[in-house]
Amino acid sequence: MRRISAGQQTFNVFNITFLTILALLMFLPFLNVFAQSLSDSEAVVTGKVFFLPVDFTWINYQYVFSDASIWRSFAVTVYITVVGTIINLIATASLAYPVSRQEYMGRKFVVFFVLITMVFSVPLIPNFILMKSLNLTNSLWALLIPGAISAFNFFVMRAFFMQIPPEIIDSGRIDGCTELRMIWNIVLPLSKPVMASLGIFYAVGHWNTYMAALYYVNKPTLWPLQVKLRQLITADDINIDPSASQFSSLVHSNPEGIKMATIIIATLPIVLIYPFLQKHFVKGMMIGSVKS
Repeated sequence: MRRISAGQQTFNVFNITFLTILALLMFLPFLNVFAQSLSDSEAVVTGKVFFLPVDFTWINYQYVFSDASIWRSFAVTVYITVVGTIINLIATASLAYPVSRQEYMGRKFVVFFVLITMVFSVPLIPNFILMKSLNLTNSLWALLIPGAISAFNFFVMRAFFMQIPPEIIDSGRIDGCTELRMIWNIVLPLSKPVMASLGIFYAVGHWNTYMAALYYVNKPTLWPLQVKLRQLITADDINIDPSASQFSSLVHSNPEGIKMATIIIATLPIVLIYPFLQKHFVKGMMIGSVKS
């Protein structure tokens, strides 16, 4: 067994200690929010809640689950996350695959123009005028179409496609595959790691959609969850159903608990999904790191 030097042992202890402290600094605020969402209103108002619930109660979540506007925003967020991610992956793959093949003569020009979009971003006002002229404002398409292709993700997917041996593509053509069939039956099955990793990037971006919705969507019925959460936090936009009298005192005494419960509901789905895709995410992040 290889002996570890004293310097290496010191480095390992320092590294583990530093990473543990860093992980706690990231996790403890989330734990505090979760504790407040499960605490009594008096304990939250008086600042008694830290990392464990005080006077445990489910009433904040009962209010959130009974609020139709929050569920509507949740449904909008799920819709734009699922549909938007599918559009992103199809559009990115459709552009990245042709420019990854040597036989495509105009690939350098396409790559150059995509690279320009990484350096120079479109100003807000011209972008808003464009969205309005295309009648995309106040519709969910304004949150799906403009960002269909991310330049960074395009280069990652292109790098992966370039690593596919040309012999595999040639064998598909010899067997009589059309380009679409070859992509569907050969290229995409080999591209699961990059599709999973970029799918996570795109999905998290859509789930956290905020600025685009704030600029282009004025209808409250089309607000995603992050915009609805912003309304709860900044404007105290908490509505009470007249038939739900048990929540009337809660809204006035503990609006913070309702906000914290909404934050947990907005964050939890991505946190739960990520572990199942982690192995593909790690493989995708290794793309291009090793050259044969």
